[in-house]
Formats: sequence, structure tokens, C-alpha cells
Amino acid sequence: MARFFNTTGPVVPAEHYCIPPLERFDLPRVLRLIEDGRYFVLHAPRQTGKTTSLLALRDRLNAGGEHRCVYVNVEAAQAARDDVGSAMRAILGSVASRASVTLNDRLPTEIWQETLAAHGPHGALAELLTRWSAAASTPLVLFIDEIDALVGDTLLSVLRQLRAGYDQRPSDFPHSLVLCGVRDVRDYRIQSASGGEVVAGGSAFNVKAESLRLGDFKEDDVRALLGQHAVETGQAFVEKALAEVWRRTRGQPWLVNALADQACFRAPAGLDRSRPITEEAVTEAQEALVQGRQTHLHQLADKLGEARVRRVIEPLLLGEEGGDATPDDLEYARDLGLVTRDGPLRVANPIYREVIPRELLYAREAMIAQQAEWYLEADGGLDVAGLLAAFQRFFREHSEHWIDRFEYREAGPQLLLQAFLQRIVNGGGRIEREYGLGRRRTDLLIVWPLRGSASGAEAARRPQRHVIECKLLHGGLAATTREGVAQTLDYMDRCAAESGHLVVFDRSTDKPWEQKLFKREERLDGRSVTVWGA
Repeated sequence: MARFFNTTGPVVPAEHYCIPPLERFDLPRVLRLIEDGRYFVLHAPRQTGKTTSLLALRDRLNAGGEHRCVYVNVEAAQAARDDVGSAMRAILGSVASRASVTLNDRLPTEIWQETLAAHGPHGALAELLTRWSAAASTPLVLFIDEIDALVGDTLLSVLRQLRAGYDQRPSDFPHSLVLCGVRDVRDYRIQSASGGEVVAGGSAFNVKAESLRLGDFKEDDVRALLGQHAVETGQAFVEKALAEVWRRTRGQPWLVNALADQACFRAPAGLDRSRPITEEAVTEAQEALVQGRQTHLHQLADKLGEARVRRVIEPLLLGEEGGDATPDDLEYARDLGLVTRDGPLRVANPIYREVIPRELLYAREAMIAQQAEWYLEADGGLDVAGLLAAFQRFFREHSEHWIDRFEYREAGPQLLLQAFLQRIVNGGGRIEREYGLGRRRTDLLIVWPLRGSASGAEAARRPQRHVIECKLLHGGLAATTREGVAQTLDYMDRCAAESGHLVVFDRSTDKPWEQKLFKREERLDGRSVTVWGA
């Protein structure tokens, strides 16, 4: 069976191209923690390879013969919410099933129901683990995945039962235990429905020795993964394509696999194994993923509606420092994988940077009654000046009503412009975005392929590139314009753009629209930028 790039569920090395799972973390350190009988946490954003790594570690431990290791996923208990009794039935049943399948050990299956009846939901898990560990001939190691899928009293009960039996190990409780989820247990804020209290996860499970985080792929990993496809099929990624996959994903495992899968197995050109995967193929693959609202991207974007995520992301969209995000808000956004963990705060990778505004604007964009053909020139090019003039009229008529309905109201003008442009550019081109904390601007690059021009095939290889920079009015129009024109020209140089436009949004409420709306040409060092007021 030919291998392929996996985008669903755990990796199976015989079926999927993969980086060896046990190379994804510091294996000697993990083995030492287990050997020393430690309880610890492994966490990372969704679809980064946590489950795959745990399953591989389980198999290694069981093959060694010095431990009996069972992996169990407790996500099924999430549906029970604060119904601890129902949730515990699901958890105990999952433990019993995994013990039987993995170790051919029937003891948990034989005792879990009587244990639940005798000790109740708040004691059954601890009693089951005690009896099971005592009957085991070798130390028991337990991996509990999706622990943070549990909520409220159910999560509290599980954590407290695991803590309560800690002093009985290794003879009468699991020798070592790993909790796996998106967040570190210390960051849980657990709302108890029965007690009405908010309990910190760190206090409910204060026997944790360490927290380990599974990182993204390194650039060498990305190249090695894509190289497996080249070896097995003869279809290589050209050097620029390899660099582009790394640049766009920054090694996020699902994104790397999804881009490669789209380029190699779904795009018609990619199915021809005699043709290499090019930089353009990677760009087209990203657009297909974003427009298809793939589950991973849609689930991630769904988090944008949460207030604690908005407090982190909105200043990035604005490019403004400050904001009211708390340390817990920031850590939550990092645990989700939305923003970087190290260095200056920014969106984690260019694909997420593209997805965030498009998801925020998805419904709004569909409601804009504009068509790409209205702005096409005779040679198939895009009339950017006409497009921005139309946006000025649209902004005057609709901005107050539309922005008031945005969840991200402070970034509303920039988002509305992006929605307007995206509605048109979806007709044949693409937009690339740059924004981030402290930039005080949003840079947009429209890439528009020419079709049917006199230059024919030559023009098709050289698409139009137009820079549009958005700024909020700060410190007076003259100062904002001077700064913005210089920034626009700099971005034009980096993008090899043929035209540059600066849009200045005036958020004041005491000026008439006749003063806010204008168009003029500004020159600097002999070069021109069109400035638009809005």
C-alpha cells in the first residue's frame, strides 16, 4: 500500500509519511520521568501529534517488558459534563476496554461496575486503579489523553482521585501517569457546579512533576517528511516549494501534511507524478484549504469568538500595543497554537494569519454585493483605483452599521476593507496579509494574474502585485501620511509591487464625511503612492 500524508487521527507509520513519533520529544527525559515514577503532563495544540507520540511510547514500554502501559482516551465522557456518575461510567469502561485490548488484561472489565456501585463516582476510579495496580506483576503506567475535554465536577473528581492515590504507588497505584491535552493542568480554571467554586487545576492535581510541550516540526523535519514522498513516488518538491511550505506553516504538523496532501493528492496537476511540486502549487494548495474551511482551520477559528482570545488577537489585527489581555488569556491563546510562544507576540504562522480575518469576515463578505468583473480592465488586470473608490462609497454608507455588529469592533475598519477586497479578489487572485503587535498598520498585497492580455503566456507568469496599506489616523493627518507613505514604499520594494495605496481611517466622530473621504497622490524620493481617506 502506498503511503500518503495524514490529516486525520493518529499517524500509522506503515500507512503515512511521518517523522518517527518518538523523535518528536526528548525521549530520554520522558523515560527517566517514567522510570522515576513521576506523574507529569504532555500538552500541545490540537493535531500536532500528541496521541501518535503517546501510542508509540506505550508500545515501546510494553515491548521492553519492565512496565505494563495502557493508553486511554477520556473524551467520550465530555458529553456528560457535570454528571459525574455518567462520566465515570464512560471513563471506567474506556480503561477496561483498553486494558483488555492492549494487555489482554480482563481484570478492569470484571471489576469496574462493582467498583462504581460500591465506591460511587467520586471514588471508583481510584479504587479501580488501586486493585488493578496491586494485581499487576510489573509497574503500571497509565496515559490519559484528552483530559481537558472533561469539564466541571467531572474533571475535578478525576484529578482529585488521581492525586488521592499517589502515595500508594507503585504497588497499589499506577507507578507513572501522563495527563495529555491542549493545556497544562496548572492553567485549568475549573467551575464546580455543585460547590459553585472555581478551582485551579494545579491545586486539584498538585502531584505533577513536570509539564512537557510537544513542539511543531523543525524545518529539517518538514524537508524530511516531504522528502519521503519524493523517494517513494519520484515526485519531488522543488527547493522554492520546500521553503514555501516551511514559511507558510512554520512547521505546524497538520498544516504541513494538509498542504502536501492537497498539492500531491488532490490538485489535478499534482496527480501527475512526472511533474514536480512547485511554489505555485503550494500557494494554490493553501488557498484550497482556506476556502474549503477545513475542519482544523474552522475549529481553530471558532475560538476567535471567545472573549479571552479576542483580547489577544484584536491588538494584533490593529497593530496596536496595549490592550486588556490577561496572562491567562495569553497563555490560553498560546496553548491553542494561535500565537507564538517565543519572541515578539504574533500570529503563529502565515496560514493562520490568513484564516483569522477571513473567518471573522466570512458571513460579512458574502453579503457584499460586488462582483470582480466590475473592476476588470481590458487586458484582464484589476482596476485597484476603481476598487478603492468603490470602497470609499461603501464605507461611507455602511461602516457605522456593519462595524457596530463586529465582535472585533476596534479592528472593524481594517476588517471591513479586507472583506470588501476579498469579495472581489476571490474572483481570480489572492490577498496576502501582514499585521502584528506594534506595527500600527496592516499590509495587504493583492496578487492578480493577468488573463487574455497582449503578452499572453508571458503575462500569466507575471501577475499584477498591488500593495494596500491600512492605518488608523494618529497624531494628525500629515504625520500619519508621511509615516504611511514611507511604509508603503518599503512594502512595495519587498513585494516587487507595481502600485501602492495607503488607506487612512479617521475614527473621529466630529468630522463630516466630506473631510474624511479624499484621494491624492503623495511622492517620496521620486516615487508615488495613492492616499485614500476613509
